[in-house]
Amino acid sequence: MECNDQHWMQQALALAKRAACEGEVPVGAVLVRDGVLIGAGWNRPLATHDPSAHAEILALRDAGQRLGNYRLPASRLYVTLEPCVMCAGAMIHARVETVIFGTLDPKAGACGSVFDLLPADGRFNHHTQCRGPILATACGELLREFFRNRRASHKGANQRRPDRQPQK
Repeated sequence: MECNDQHWMQQALALAKRAACEGEVPVGAVLVRDGVLIGAGWNRPLATHDPSAHAEILALRDAGQRLGNYRLPASRLYVTLEPCVMCAGAMIHARVETVIFGTLDPKAGACGSVFDLLPADGRFNHHTQCRGPILATACGELLREFFRNRRASHKGANQRRPDRQPQK
């Protein structure tokens, strides 16, 4: 792990907390090149009604707009959760050099948990390196707390609804 990895992952964690405050799954991402932030994003699919509005995609879009180019070579993407297949594909197309993730995603991860697209699949013409987990405890606990709270609020809401009568 490089000395700046923790710094940039902390930045991604701050964005993940912003997503949680907005009621979104708490995932944040920052894109860095030559030690400079070039893009940032947090999960926003609910707010934008856009299934592609994952933190990684929004960080890539932000960087592309700032730099005036969809190709982002020599960049590193820090994200609090192992990327999914969609996000991994976008990173490959954008020519991201390395993705560094916070915690594993055992349901949809594309860096080895479920799928192994980065960098194992040699069929792509560009290979994005992948490292992680980094700050896994902090990243994972943020997600666990979010879903614990969501389940508790849904359980309470279902119990208060008059149309939810116990089954006989």
